[in-house]
Amino acid sequence: MNKVWFITGASSGFGKELATLALAKGDGVVLAARRLEPLQEIAMEYGEQALVIKLDVTDADARREALKSATAHFGRIDVLANIAGAGSYGALEAFTSEQIRSQMELNFFAAAELSRDVLPQMRRQKSGHILNLTSIAGLVAFPGSGLYNASKFALEGFTEALHHEVKPFGVRVTLIEPGAFRTEFASSVAMKAARSIEDYAPLHAGMEEYYRTQNGQQMGDPVKGMQLVVDMVESDVAPVRLMLGEDAYNLWQGAVQSRNRDLDRWRRRGENTAIPGALKNTAEAL
Repeated sequence: MNKVWFITGASSGFGKELATLALAKGDGVVLAARRLEPLQEIAMEYGEQALVIKLDVTDADARREALKSATAHFGRIDVLANIAGAGSYGALEAFTSEQIRSQMELNFFAAAELSRDVLPQMRRQKSGHILNLTSIAGLVAFPGSGLYNASKFALEGFTEALHHEVKPFGVRVTLIEPGAFRTEFASSVAMKAARSIEDYAPLHAGMEEYYRTQNGQQMGDPVKGMQLVVDMVESDVAPVRLMLGEDAYNLWQGAVQSRNRDLDRWRRRGENTAIPGALKNTAEAL
């Protein structure tokens, strides 16, 4: 086997397509998700090449046991693909504390802790690749998607810093940033804000309409997207970021222009806030 993949959220969407492509090329794959039956269907024809694990990624004990089982079966993990996650929509004020924490647990903490837990093995190997799935919504915020934005923005910062920290050990780390793709993201699996606040009714109605009309109509092909991810993993040089979809690139370019307009308007006064004679900040963007 060329590589051993550990893929969360492998029962549907991006995770399913990534697992299918990796198996088809002869790699070993750990298929992890809460639903066993879809995983078993994917793994059916691959024998020992596929290991199915029922996993709730928000359960710390279950995460550790899953990594142990994967290592016991394959001897190593070469690629950790943190794909599991879910969307949410509604006014930020309308989410409960429990919903805020559950979104962060699934979309940020689970991926961050799995990344941390697999790193000792990858450092010993002097090789490995961690893939963290975010979204263009991890770079660009949208009204009605603020909680989802928060979880993905957090994962963006964590992953970019991690990339630079572990690069000296031969471990690669990449963010996968898709636009709108034909997965289950825009279906009923998205979490809706629990509270109803009349002032936000137009925002809520707009989000409902967006999900209703977009589901199954997105321009992004998940098979093509995940094939590009496989090709990137096989390449000699891995980027910090791999953005997927024309819409994602256009949204990012628009956001950069908007941010620069804001920053430039106040830059002179913002820079003029230093203590006279103080040492300059030596930190540099990599």
